Amino acid sequence: MISFIDQPEPGSARPFSRAARAGGLVFVSGHSAPHDPARGVHRGATPAEEVRNALAEVARILAEAGSSLERVVQVTMLITDPADYAALNAEYVKHFPNGLPARHTARFGVPTEARVAFSCIALVGD
Repeated sequence: MISFIDQPEPGSARPFSRAARAGGLVFVSGHSAPHDPARGVHRGATPAEEVRNALAEVARILAEAGSSLERVVQVTMLITDPADYAALNAEYVKHFPNGLPARHTARFGVPTEARVAFSCIALVGD
């Protein structure tokens, strides 16, 4: 059985679910740090802050799906500027102290000012 977390409304500009659960796994779509200046929410001023805020968003989605960062087995790190790579990695590794998941990194060019976004696959349940 497949369950979708936060499916978009028909015609949404973001035509994807935040995550999907299937076969003991949760698949989290790519998410950057939340950014809504009108509500006082900012991505972060530095690459490290953006990583922290983006992974906090991913952690919230994982918790909603019955998982956590500790159960992540694969991560995709999407970056906009390769010059930020070392700073992004320096913060990223702090969020996986029990072992680093398999990962690949790619440049992305979606219409956003985010430096980094993450998608992942994690274990759900026992």
